[in-house]
Amino acid sequence: MLHTMQHKPYKAIVNGHLEYENLKHHELDAIPTGERTWHILDAPRSFHAEVLAEDAANKHFVIRVNGNIYEIQLQDAIDQLVASLGLTRKKVHRIKDIKAPMPGLVRRIDVQPGQEIQEGDAVLVLEAMKMENVLKSPGAGTVKKILVEPGSSVTKGQVMLMLE
Repeated sequence: MLHTMQHKPYKAIVNGHLEYENLKHHELDAIPTGERTWHILDAPRSFHAEVLAEDAANKHFVIRVNGNIYEIQLQDAIDQLVASLGLTRKKVHRIKDIKAPMPGLVRRIDVQPGQEIQEGDAVLVLEAMKMENVLKSPGAGTVKKILVEPGSSVTKGQVMLMLE
């Protein structure tokens, strides 16, 4: 049974609520164009995709497709079986800092020092490529220090918030 389950397609949950099922990675017509970029054909449409952030161990990715940013959580056959049995349990992931996923301009900060935040809470708005992106906390913690301010530029990977 486990052998046949491994060949079942993936399920993708996009931006926390849109679900796509029966995804088969071997059917995707994708050509790498760089270290983290691809050109994807889905006849007759063409897409440019870039991986902005990835947590492969947890099957969580942030990608930009034709200028739009998407947060994707993949579920393989085992993940889907565990979920169908009701065995999923939310674990609290404590983090030490929040880094910029891409270069941009800080537009707004939605937290303050001493504030408790949970995974998924909006922490700030980052403008990149003329788009405003609400950045959400990847885990739980208490805001210790804010290292940026509205109007400041950040580089990819720059620590913006320190947590404890």
